[in-house]
Amino acid sequence: MKLKILTICIAFLSACDSQLNNPYSDNSMTQSVLYESFSERPKHLDPVAAYSSNEYAIIGQVYEPPLQYHYLKRPYELTPLAATKMPTVRYLNAKGDVLNQPKDSEIAFSDYIIDIKQNINFQPHPAFAKDATGNFIYHALTSAQIDAVKTLADFKQTGTRELTADDYVYQIKRLANPKLQSPIAEMMKNYIVNFDKFNEANFGAEVINRYQYKIRIKGKSPQLIFWLAMPFFAPMPWEANAFYGQAGLRDKNITLDWFPIGTGAYFLAENNPNRHMILLKNPNFHGETYPTEGESEDSKNGLLVDAGKALPFIDKVVFMLEKETIPYWTKFLQGYYDLSGISSDSFDQAVQFTGSGGVALTPTMTEKNIQLQTSVTLSDYYLGFNMLDSIVGGTTESARKLRQAIAIAVDYEEYISIFMNGRGVPAQGVLPEGIYGYAEGESGINTEVYDWNGKPQRKNITVAQKLLAEAGYANGIDPKTKEALILYFDTTSTSTDDRPRMNWYRKQFEKLGIKLIVRATDYNRFQEKIRTGNAQLFFLGWNADYPDPENFFFLLYGAHSKVKFGGENASNYENPEFDKLFEQMRNMDNSSERYEIIQKMQHILQHDAPWVLGFNPKNFALYHQWYQNLKPNLMANNQLKYARLDVQTREKMREKWNHPFN
Repeated sequence: MKLKILTICIAFLSACDSQLNNPYSDNSMTQSVLYESFSERPKHLDPVAAYSSNEYAIIGQVYEPPLQYHYLKRPYELTPLAATKMPTVRYLNAKGDVLNQPKDSEIAFSDYIIDIKQNINFQPHPAFAKDATGNFIYHALTSAQIDAVKTLADFKQTGTRELTADDYVYQIKRLANPKLQSPIAEMMKNYIVNFDKFNEANFGAEVINRYQYKIRIKGKSPQLIFWLAMPFFAPMPWEANAFYGQAGLRDKNITLDWFPIGTGAYFLAENNPNRHMILLKNPNFHGETYPTEGESEDSKNGLLVDAGKALPFIDKVVFMLEKETIPYWTKFLQGYYDLSGISSDSFDQAVQFTGSGGVALTPTMTEKNIQLQTSVTLSDYYLGFNMLDSIVGGTTESARKLRQAIAIAVDYEEYISIFMNGRGVPAQGVLPEGIYGYAEGESGINTEVYDWNGKPQRKNITVAQKLLAEAGYANGIDPKTKEALILYFDTTSTSTDDRPRMNWYRKQFEKLGIKLIVRATDYNRFQEKIRTGNAQLFFLGWNADYPDPENFFFLLYGAHSKVKFGGENASNYENPEFDKLFEQMRNMDNSSERYEIIQKMQHILQHDAPWVLGFNPKNFALYHQWYQNLKPNLMANNQLKYARLDVQTREKMREKWNHPFN
């Protein structure tokens, strides 16, 4: 999943005449108002196309797919959201007969039957507005009516209606409509039966009754259930298309990409990306409550104080445009933002390293009772080899030992320290912490690159030099040219700010006597090189779409080769043993057998080294003492409904930190 960096900073709207530096003009104390920031306008707010973190920061609060991730439980656990229960899965053979306790080889189709809750209503919206005779008021606008409006708020009458199963099926058909260019359309063709026949009766999604629908997929694929927690599968009323599809509204940015329409805890009331975006509490929200259980430490950490209380706690959310990090950081320290990331410019002011290698807050932060939370992201960053390349690719012992030598030499511990302020964990395998199959401690280390000394310890460079000699490149010399072996690193790092990192990579290869030539290019050209297999080495990252090992291992599955099949296997790696294990593992339920298969797959990849396993980044978040119910959840995108603020404490601290000087 592609992610854009969204700087998060939050503040409660307060009234205090003595706070002359208060950046907010609305001084109402009658509502709980949360402030967040954005640095780049979300391109898509229509769930058919949205696929970036800054887009999900908005639509995750507005739309409700059938499932969601439990806010507190770990490992990540799916729970019903708009659904009454978890989907019922029914297996069928090629004739369409229902199978009882079938073998995987007998399953031709799987039916996911989803029951949704009754009495869920859409947010107030002009698309639903009707006159006294029951006719839609705004579905047949005249040119004069369209000329008279500037934004969605100019339509004064609104309406609503109950959510039905048809709204979910309608959205799935939108995913299949090639005119809407959903980024997951090609992927869903591999799942949903007759996906390309969305206007025909045999399409793989159908309404069973008003509150029940069915999705039929090919074979068996437990991963489909994870997609049912993403906005792609949220409901879309047909009235939205009838309203927004009218000629002339698009010219005024009155579209689904600007004004989503859902059943979630909030609705987008104002979209002015040059200033702010405003979410308001949905008056039609159906009454979800805060979780009553979580992990063993959650109660001690105060995360169950609000157990069973009605959501959401915040009345209004204002996303403020913040392009510069320094003013944003200053506002956080003044108490006008409740939650903050840590930029490189402010890292030393916020965090210091302890003698044991841990991290702690500086005295400046602790004096303000600011808290620090860290979490390892569900992301992989790696240095990839093109396995079709005549030097670094292939399955020969020489090529494999060359890749292993490079994997030892490229010291990502040093990279994390220099370029990431220590905010990362060197990867031992393809799976990051938090994904099923991740092995902790000595059993999980990459023994091709690390030794175990109470913790992973990178092998001495002499081990890499020995491997290089065995590969036929003693001291880094290419026997064909009698000069240093030359390798090429393709990258999109083209700015002067990127030069230190590129120089660092060159020095890593110099340890082996290898000359690394950096070929910087624009993103489109880089993508073309990857697509055609004209890159030798490259750096890429992957963010989990869902917390399952299949979503990472498929990046190295032979049938997903970028060059051969246009898939996500950018290294074009192919190993028959790995592929066989992947095909066996991908559709299994979590079990001891699946876990053992995953470990075998990890060992194969560690040995073959199609990647120099890089790092899994760490999120560092600072938050003030008055911010309640904060727990990192790397899969949920609807977290705002759980947030609560201790208004009195914040107001007291703002007064203390921002009193005027005489």
